[in-house]
Amino acid sequence: MDQNFLELIEPTPKIESKKCKFIALLLSLSLTHSPLLVGIVIWYFYDYFFAGATLLITYLVIGIIRSQLRNDVIPINQREFHYTDKAIAAWVVAKQLCHERKNED
Repeated sequence: MDQNFLELIEPTPKIESKKCKFIALLLSLSLTHSPLLVGIVIWYFYDYFFAGATLLITYLVIGIIRSQLRNDVIPINQREFHYTDKAIAAWVVAKQLCHERKNED
């Protein structure tokens, strides 16, 4: 008899400390809004052609950074699922930056 078991996925980590929540918020905002912010700054200082090119290049670079962060921290059996920038930031902060201990009594 063939037995197929579904592996349970690990939920997105909950961040407890204020410092770690702030770092996760900054990382999430930078992953989400940095291409637009860089494009606006370049548009202000230079020309809108340079701003458009910078916007596209920055969007590609941030996409590469996002996928690298995602592949570094999310477990292998969960990589097929879609994660938002907020969830990726929570995984990065919980796994690499803030090693919070769980109180299991």
